[in-house]
Amino acid sequence: MNKSLLVGAVLGAVGVTAGGAVATYSLVKSGPEYAQVLAVEPVKTQIKTPREVCKDVAVTRQAPVKDQHQILGTVLGAVGGGLLGNQIGGGNGKKLATVAGAVGGGYAGNKVQEGMQNRDTYTTTQTRCNTVNDISDKVVGYDVRYSLDGKEGKVRMDRDPGNQIPVDKEGKLILSQNEPGQ
Repeated sequence: MNKSLLVGAVLGAVGVTAGGAVATYSLVKSGPEYAQVLAVEPVKTQIKTPREVCKDVAVTRQAPVKDQHQILGTVLGAVGGGLLGNQIGGGNGKKLATVAGAVGGGYAGNKVQEGMQNRDTYTTTQTRCNTVNDISDKVVGYDVRYSLDGKEGKVRMDRDPGNQIPVDKEGKLILSQNEPGQ
């Protein structure tokens, strides 16, 4: 057998073995492709949305007064009181009773008309509105607890990762679908 053929065969075998060893080493050394997710907790914030609520309510108002000084009531009361006073006594006593009846009747008529005006009301319907806030929860992220190479970590993500988080070649988590890193 030729010595150069033997050397070539040995070198070839060494090369194939070394190439296989390097390939196996790179597969073993590359580390895990995923971190195991241990827990996912949604992070929420409250959103207040204002809206207007209106309802019709009955409102009682005082009717406008046409005779603010109650002149009609005073006059009618004075006439009535004077007529009654005139029925009492005779002579100067009759005159005094008529005047006293007119004064008393005028005062009473004034107060009666005032009371009637104060009770003269009407009811209308009025729309009243106020603002109320509707409160709702919005998920703004997820706090994720994970295990990678036997170590636990925690990270906030913009989505629920499921059971696993991808890991790049440098051993860092791929947190979003577009960019790697932790």
